[in-house]
Amino acid sequence: MSYELIALLIFASMMAMLLTGQRVFGAIGGVATVFALLLWGEGAEGMPFHASFVLLNWYPLLTLPLFIYMGYMFSESGIADDLYHMFHVWMGPVHGGLAIGTIGLMVAVAAMNGLSVAGMAIGASLALPEMLKRKYDKVMVTGVIQAGSSLGIMVPPSVVLVLYGMIARQPVGHLWMAGVFPGFLLAGLFVLYIAVRCKLQPHLGPVLPPEERRMSWAEKFRLLRAGIIPLVIIFSMTGLFLLGITSLVECSAAGAGATTIVALIKGRLNRRVLEDTLRNTLSVSCMFMWVILAALTFSAVFDGLGAVHAIESLFLERWQLSPLGILVMMQISYVLMGMFLDDTAMLIIVAPLYVPLVIKLGYDPIWYGVLYTITCQMAYMTPPFGYNLFLMKAMAPKEVTLADIYRSIVPFVLVMGVGLAIVMIFPQIALWLPNLYFGR
Repeated sequence: MSYELIALLIFASMMAMLLTGQRVFGAIGGVATVFALLLWGEGAEGMPFHASFVLLNWYPLLTLPLFIYMGYMFSESGIADDLYHMFHVWMGPVHGGLAIGTIGLMVAVAAMNGLSVAGMAIGASLALPEMLKRKYDKVMVTGVIQAGSSLGIMVPPSVVLVLYGMIARQPVGHLWMAGVFPGFLLAGLFVLYIAVRCKLQPHLGPVLPPEERRMSWAEKFRLLRAGIIPLVIIFSMTGLFLLGITSLVECSAAGAGATTIVALIKGRLNRRVLEDTLRNTLSVSCMFMWVILAALTFSAVFDGLGAVHAIESLFLERWQLSPLGILVMMQISYVLMGMFLDDTAMLIIVAPLYVPLVIKLGYDPIWYGVLYTITCQMAYMTPPFGYNLFLMKAMAPKEVTLADIYRSIVPFVLVMGVGLAIVMIFPQIALWLPNLYFGR
């Protein structure tokens, strides 16, 4: 049996296991280990054993639980409530203002979390009821929350970029810096779309009633203090890291500490909040640890088979695709896989194959990590799997149907496609900041 056929059999077996509903790490890691034993016999079980030590010796992985802790503490302690109230008052007089303010809230949450889950939870529990109560179009607002929460995997500290860095063997600090401007670009495109759409169709996002806007300028400026807290937390984390005062791991510890201190000062740190935050942090962190372990095992087996060289031969010699054509085809494959798999499963499947090819074609793997992440954001919102679609359905009130949720994502996925094209055409949007700070 040829190596190409063996690689195809491994891939098909893994896909079949994933379709059974098994946990991602069990399906992928199990298939890799079984095929390692079949191919190389006794001693091949050392692959996952070796991969586990590679994982445990990777120092930057300490950032993972700390950033997850930050996101849950920010949500559980109610700090997000004050921030949204500020956006509510300042943006209320504008058509679509609450939706625009929700995007601002999501950017702040993303800069203190690294996952889309916290943004979805805050948006669905806090912003969604407020906008529906004020007669915002339900299709519009569900799309806003899903699109805004997806920024959590792009804006640093992105956990998805940490996973990409681990599997693609790229520095996490460079990846985080590369995600800053593309993240703001996507947020800006979302705001532009909302503003133009609500200007043309005012009924989609009506202005707040005069009685809710009746507030002195002194009171409005006092509300701006709610925005200072996230800035302090972000500076204690990302700012100190950029200034060279803290390392990557130290900045995550500083951010977690700052979030806890803020919750304590505001009188919102109690036993229930602390228990819920720690329990959720432990659960999500362990899940990611197992997933990375499975990814490393799977990568080792694929590398041993020479699957990377087979992919290169297929694209470059048999199909004779241009470098740009290969890049576009990769992104299309992500979107198609995203209809059935989550971002972690996609990364495990294709990163060991695509990243070496990207490097051989002369593209920057840091820039490619940003392209992958934007495509993941689109995959989060594309049916039938669409991670954010299911989260929104679980959190939304009964009047928001699944059909409404599916309709809501169409314009925002198209906007993300525009953002992806812009970053592909102008790579320096992603590469300028890491080049500036790290001298790449």
